[in-house]
Amino acid sequence: MGRVSSTSIAKAEKVSWYGALFMAVMLLLMSCCKEEQASEREAVLRQWNKACDEIYVVREGETLHTIGEKCGDPFIVEQNPHIHDPDDVFPGLVLKITPFNK
Repeated sequence: MGRVSSTSIAKAEKVSWYGALFMAVMLLLMSCCKEEQASEREAVLRQWNKACDEIYVVREGETLHTIGEKCGDPFIVEQNPHIHDPDDVFPGLVLKITPFNK
């Protein structure tokens, strides 16, 4: 077997330290990004859980059923005479919301 020189060992240690430093920086960056994503998710959930305004604009993918559950108004069709077909709900449709008090 060949002999390993001290300069080779020094280079290997240097590369090892740079690798460890790189990994530490990457872990810090990843944890920072996860916190930002979590705070964005919490903001969306807070917005979703807040009480609906009296005037509500339908968003993509929503149905009268999901809006009724979200806003606490099971009588959306009765209070919005401009809805002729409950299945014909589209983004941008304006609804009057009156939350049902239990």
